[in-house]
This record gives sequence, structure tokens and C-alpha cells, in this order.
Amino acid sequence: GDAGDGPTAAGLPALGGVGGTAGLLDGVHGDNGSFGSLPDGYTGTVAPPVEVSNGYFTNSDGQVVMLRGLNQVYKIPPYEPSADGFGEKDAAFLAANGFNVVRLGVIWAGVQPQPGVIDYNYLASIENTVEILGRYNIQVVLDMHQDLYSEQFGGEGAPDWAVLTGGLPHIGVGFPGTYPVSPAQNYAWDAFWGNEKAPDGIGLQNHYGIMWQAVANYFKGNENVAGYEIMNEPWAGSQALGSILGNPYFDSQQLTPFYDQIIAAIRSVDPNKTVFYEPNTLFGSLPVPTHLGAVNDENSVFSFHHYCVTTSLIPGSSFGCDWNADIVFGYANDYMEENNVPGWLSEFGATNNLGAIDASLVGSNQNLLGWAAWAYTGKDITSASPEDQALVYDTNLPPVGDNVNWDKLDLLAQPYPQAISGIPTGISFNNGEFTFSYTTDRADGSGIFGAGSETTIAVPANHFPNGYMVEVTGGTVTSAPNSPLLTIGSNGDASSISIRVIRI
Repeated sequence: GDAGDGPTAAGLPALGGVGGTAGLLDGVHGDNGSFGSLPDGYTGTVAPPVEVSNGYFTNSDGQVVMLRGLNQVYKIPPYEPSADGFGEKDAAFLAANGFNVVRLGVIWAGVQPQPGVIDYNYLASIENTVEILGRYNIQVVLDMHQDLYSEQFGGEGAPDWAVLTGGLPHIGVGFPGTYPVSPAQNYAWDAFWGNEKAPDGIGLQNHYGIMWQAVANYFKGNENVAGYEIMNEPWAGSQALGSILGNPYFDSQQLTPFYDQIIAAIRSVDPNKTVFYEPNTLFGSLPVPTHLGAVNDENSVFSFHHYCVTTSLIPGSSFGCDWNADIVFGYANDYMEENNVPGWLSEFGATNNLGAIDASLVGSNQNLLGWAAWAYTGKDITSASPEDQALVYDTNLPPVGDNVNWDKLDLLAQPYPQAISGIPTGISFNNGEFTFSYTTDRADGSGIFGAGSETTIAVPANHFPNGYMVEVTGGTVTSAPNSPLLTIGSNGDASSISIRVIRI
């Protein structure tokens, strides 16, 4: 049902009810209830560091922004990256290698340990990590992360009070195998998608909305937070078998309304920050198309993953990963174009297989996308090989020497445009040669960038130990020789600019 206006006891707007759930195989999800609003309107918000404009990420100057970096998710209580030593040294290391974003894990069990209780000490710890990253010009996407729904099933995510199993047994065979075989885990997902009541009589999705409302209210004034990712890898529960065919019913009648519900909770306190939402879990690995509908928010991003399935079937092999990437990125582009939303590759990697990682990187360049590689650290309870996934093996130690996977860093730390005075048209990097082209058109369609408008390109030193040369058509280099941030100013009559960076 609809919520009345005005503050609740916690000082936040009352939330509208979740729409009635459709049947397991047919029917249409009911409309979500309207949310309340604060009598004095929005307070304490800031302009978002990135927002959506005509299918692109843009900043306050109208430049197209590309976010590339790493995931950092600490999946063990207390769910705080700082508890595992992640901090200043790591932010400096990331910035020194050209990265400008971290997808930072936030865990439901950490935020809402009891029904109706928000742990603000937990949010303060996350905020401290955000501030450290911000000092190095690294933006943060807050990722409400889960694997296997809850710690009870060998993963992380929901607090114990939000786990309903229907008395069914749990069969645990590790990640990701537990997903299809555990009756208790799949019942817990079904209960969540059905908005079954928690022990306090409030629906599970309602609680999730209350939790996200509190998180957004806490971070709405933080200039380093680029956005909020609603849920990592949503699993379809007992309907997961349908995901082999893309799961049109689950995507359209359960997942899309869920996103609308949570976005409404976020927007009740923060009208500005970008929201990120994902397809169902199997989109990026089988691969299968998504049947998500359009979410009800103009400042939203399609966040998807790419994991080449052959690396699991044939360890050490990257056979077919290029083909697999073409299909996943193709399906992502289909959704993005249909709904005029930007995309972001929010996970890939989780392996030492450089061929598989490269397939994701090439796909990102070909499709002009930003990304966040999995993962910065190897401390991961839901990984087939935690050490293999790590860029830095132990965040309690400095990221130097044997504590860094240097081969992986060399692959990930590639040149890329960070802020573009125009619209990108092509990116490639191969054997120490980077090429990039863009037009001077503004993404919002309001005209063109004027003469001298600058574009900033990260040029990590690892690929250019003796420096680099730059060839430009339609523009002029405005940065110092061999600067880690190459800037190009457009010439007065140029409608397009082409750049070639060559290793000396």
C-alpha cells in the first residue's frame, strides 16, 4: 500500500508496500506502493560525481566519464575492508596505476544486524574507507554484495533473521555449486522474492528497502560516492533452472519490480546519486540474454559481469573466451540500446588466466565501457581459488614485491580515457600502443565542446618505462611529457580527435 508523508521515528520517509507477487509461473507483479516524503524536502545532498546522460556516464562539466578499477569486498564479519588492512597504502597503489574507481562491498548483515536496527558504526567504517579512496581521486560504487544469500549457506549477504528456510535441508558443496543444490538456500531466495514476513511481521523486501534507505541517507552528501549498486548477482531461487533460457518471468515480474521498489526507497532520501542494477546471476557466464524491463529511474546503469565458463570447465584454458565475451557484451548492448542506459562491467576475472581476463578487457574497449576487475584482494570465502583471483595477496602488507601479481597488474593497468570532452568512438591497446578517438559532441545533445576543451587519459607507467610519444589529429597535447595523466586540448575547427600513444 501507499505510505503517508512525513518523518518516521528514525527521521526518514515511510516506505510504500511491495506490490503483490505474481504466481510462480504466470501472472503480473502488482504495483509498488508510493513512498512518503519528508516535509522539508531533500537536505544534505550533493551533485553526483557521475550521472547518466543519453546513455553515457557524465560529470558536472558534461564530459563523458570512464570508470575503471577494482572490486574490494570483505565477506567475513565485521564486513569492513579496514578489518583486513585495506587502507591508505592500497588507495595510493591503485591511483599510482591509473585506476579511478573501487566497487566497495557493503553487506546487508553489517548494515541491519537486527530488524529495524541500523549499525551506524558499520556505515562509519565504510565511510572511512570511502574517504581514504577519495583523497586519491578514486570514486566508489557502494555494492550491496551477496553470494549464496547468507553466511548460513557458506556465503554472505542477508542477516540471520532474514533467512527463511521452510525447514528444508541445506546441502553445501561450496561456491557456486551450492546455488542449484541447496533446498534451504533456494527457499530463502523464494521467500525474499515473495516478500515473506520476517520475524517482526515486516516483509523481507520491505526490510531491504529500509536498509537501502538508511545507506543512501547516510552517504547522500558524500562527494566520493559515485552510486549505489542494489544487489550483487541476484539468484532466482527455485526458478533458477529457467535462467538457462534467460528466465523472462523472473526477470520481468520479480527482479524488475524489486529494483523499482529499492530505487524508490533510495530516491526518498537521495534524488541525485546514480543507481546500478544487475541481470540475474547466470547472465554473464552461460551466457543468456536478460529479460529485465526498464527500471523506473533516469539516472540508472546496467551493471553486468563476464566470467568465461571455459576457465572452469577446462582449467588453464581460455579457449572460446573471446567468443563468450562477444555474446555477453552483445546481450548487454541489446539491453542498453533498448533502454538508453549506460553499461558498466562491474565484475570479471577472478582468475590467473590472463587470456580470460584479456577477453573481458578487449570486449570493454570494443564497447567503450568502464569496468571493475575481480578482485583487489584474495580474501574471499566464495571463490574456487582465492589466491588466483587476487591482484594484491595480503592487504595487511604493503602492495610491493611478492605481494602483488605483477603479470595481472600489467594486463589491467592499461591506458584509458578518464574524462572526455566529447563522445568516445574507439579505444584499443596492444603491445604498448594505445589509440583513442572521440568527437567533440556533447553527450546530452546540447552542442559541442569548444576549442581547447581538454580530455584526460590515464597512461600508467608500467607499460611505458622509458616514456611515451603522442600523435594527435585534431588536438594538441597540453600535459607535461610522460605525464601519468595525458591531456589533449581540441583544436578550434576539429569535430573529431584521434590520439596515438606509443612506447619509446
